Amino acid sequence: MNDLQLVPCPQQIKLTGGMLDLPERRFIVIDHTDASALTFTAQLLKNGLVRYGELDWGISASPAVPADRTGVTLNIEERLQTNPQAYKLSVTAEGIIITSSSSFGIFYGVLTLLQLLEQHGRNLPLLLIEDYPDFTHRGVLLDISRDKVPSMETLTYLIDLFASWKINQLQLYTEHTFAYQSHETVWKDASPLTGEEILQLDAYCRERFIELVPNQNCFGHMNRWLKHEKYLSLAEAPKGFKHLGQIPMGAECLDPSDPGSLKLIEGLLDELLPHFSSSQINVNLDEAFELGEGKSREKVAELGKGRVFLDYLLKIHQAVVRQGKTMMFWGDMLTAYPDLIAQLPKDIIALEWGYEADHPFSSRCRVLTENGVPFYVCPGTSSWCSISGRIDNALENIRNAAEAGLENGAIGLLNTDWGDHGHWQTLPISMPGFIYGAAVSWSLSANKNLDLASAISRLAFGDDKSKIGKLIMELGRVHQKTGAEAINGTVLFNLLQTSLKESLEILGSDDTGLKISDIRAFMYADQEQPGDNSPGEAEIPREVILHAYKGDLHKLTRSDLDELLIELERIEAAVEQIDISNGSDNLVKQELYCTIAFLKHACLRWEWVLNHRQGEVDNQQTEELIKDIDKLIASHSQVWSRRNRIGGLRESVGRLEKLRDEYLNPPISKG
Repeated sequence: MNDLQLVPCPQQIKLTGGMLDLPERRFIVIDHTDASALTFTAQLLKNGLVRYGELDWGISASPAVPADRTGVTLNIEERLQTNPQAYKLSVTAEGIIITSSSSFGIFYGVLTLLQLLEQHGRNLPLLLIEDYPDFTHRGVLLDISRDKVPSMETLTYLIDLFASWKINQLQLYTEHTFAYQSHETVWKDASPLTGEEILQLDAYCRERFIELVPNQNCFGHMNRWLKHEKYLSLAEAPKGFKHLGQIPMGAECLDPSDPGSLKLIEGLLDELLPHFSSSQINVNLDEAFELGEGKSREKVAELGKGRVFLDYLLKIHQAVVRQGKTMMFWGDMLTAYPDLIAQLPKDIIALEWGYEADHPFSSRCRVLTENGVPFYVCPGTSSWCSISGRIDNALENIRNAAEAGLENGAIGLLNTDWGDHGHWQTLPISMPGFIYGAAVSWSLSANKNLDLASAISRLAFGDDKSKIGKLIMELGRVHQKTGAEAINGTVLFNLLQTSLKESLEILGSDDTGLKISDIRAFMYADQEQPGDNSPGEAEIPREVILHAYKGDLHKLTRSDLDELLIELERIEAAVEQIDISNGSDNLVKQELYCTIAFLKHACLRWEWVLNHRQGEVDNQQTEELIKDIDKLIASHSQVWSRRNRIGGLRESVGRLEKLRDEYLNPPISKG
């Protein structure tokens, strides 16, 4: 069906036979009473005709343009009772007509025509395309808080890409990276987005039919605020807490019973929201791990964690409604309480998220549907905590979300790209997930078997030889050569996040006998837990916790790493052969070289750990590791600065510097 290599592939394509040779000196005619609604779209098409067909056509809104001078007609017929994003694209011997009931549909029809022009130039196949999206809302969420804040150039570049793939919503996840006037202490070292920049981005998005939805975490993940004395009194657990009864964490969550918490959030919304034209806001409210572990302990014991959370959610909801907005929130905190889901306001949007291939989207969506709660399904690119991606997990996760969403009436699909623990992945690693998510959210049936390597190459990098897409896909699978699994990441990433002492502890512990999938199911069980508190926290043995978070590190062998290094050398040599027509190959090569350097260092580090265990470490090996990580830090810093602001780099590099310090001064004696 997709011999034309259109992405997203339309719902229906009919080739009618023959070709249309586009002539010189024609017009793009806007057939609508409000020509301004289509001016940007018409200009986009005009530019495409110049670029792909060397045709300089004019733009006109006049009915006086004769038929023999009309090359493309953009026709809005408001009387059509169709999805406003639907369109019909007809290429006949007489010319091209794009018809829709709205300017949205015309824009999407033009995007499809531009792909035809890119592939066929001025000699187009005669055809009829009738197309519409599966999901009304098709979004991407970019994490700009851990730790990368993209430059404006990078953001507009991504917006153009997303728009060309028919994405119509963008969220920039913020914890501390908006420059609030009264809170400079929080963001002063983060290179935040300013109000002026948000206004510019909002206008840029609107032209491209993308809704820029404000996003501000309002409950958990507030450690960037609560680490400062000015805000610490608002913390649920000012002295920190132990996640899952084992993992020490600082103050992360606001105290839901403190009026000051609500006052802070209301102030943030008052300042943030006027910069956005969107009628929605994502307030997050996810992963409030320490709820009930501090100041709200007694209230949680009395009412239950779910009830305390819901009461806080309702207060935030009232604040959002007063702003005239619709509230979005992540649904994880209410997953275990289906009776409370029924009490959610009906003007709220739940975001059902999960990032593993086997996430139970279907059962969780069904609960939301049964309770009349509008919702999005929210998979992810699987780029974070991986360095080079988890491509097979990403594809299955996104496909699973789309299938469950369609089955249960989801109103949107929001594809997420996070940056946990240093945001070490480079932008090319996220591209497979971005493109596949865009494609299946437009039409699952037409795009589930998309030739992704080819699509990545052409659509993201202008590589018509498909080399770069193939290499990125290969990098997204190299972690599988280790034979070891991890939750929400890869063991190769975890090797660089785990201290020598902890690594040796894992190697010295008995195998739990549990598969990663078993531990994941145990940790994220869809059921109310004993005492209505966190899931059996004191009962989870430390070795199980380590196994869950660090993965099957004990399964790694020297031969596995040797084979992986050989594979990385092969891919690195292939990267050198990349030649991208849009001139971005130097940057993309640097990013892929940096990706490979991270993976190589992970292998070298594990060799060092294994040698430490056997008392075989020598000074030369340690010196080589120090030299290698110094090169890695330099490469990471250089690549970072090409697409991102400097804020956050210090923290990201700091994680690598910890490893360097450990090489210089191992915390344990040899053997």
